[in-house]
Amino acid sequence: MSQTHYRTTEEWAEVLGENVRTLRLLRNLDQRVVAERSGVALNAVKRLEAGQNTTTTTLISVLRTLGRPEWLEFLCPVPGINPLYAAKLKEPRKRIYSKRQRSKPHE
Repeated sequence: MSQTHYRTTEEWAEVLGENVRTLRLLRNLDQRVVAERSGVALNAVKRLEAGQNTTTTTLISVLRTLGRPEWLEFLCPVPGINPLYAAKLKEPRKRIYSKRQRSKPHE
């Protein structure tokens, strides 16, 4: 197993922030410019790069500004389904139903 399976949520946020910061620096942009072009607050960009709590909207806006919207495809891939199982279904499932437990007749 790779090391990525053992990262905590905080570690993932830190790695993501470092990657965004590296990308910003490669584009030779400062945080203020990225914030303005993204339509977010400067502090939001700082929090994102520091791996601190931020919003999904901030992440999406910043990645678009930095020219990397394809990163989002890795964060939210289309769920796949086993073709054999799909053949059994008439239409895609919308809910999961559990079997009801039958109650024993009263004695």
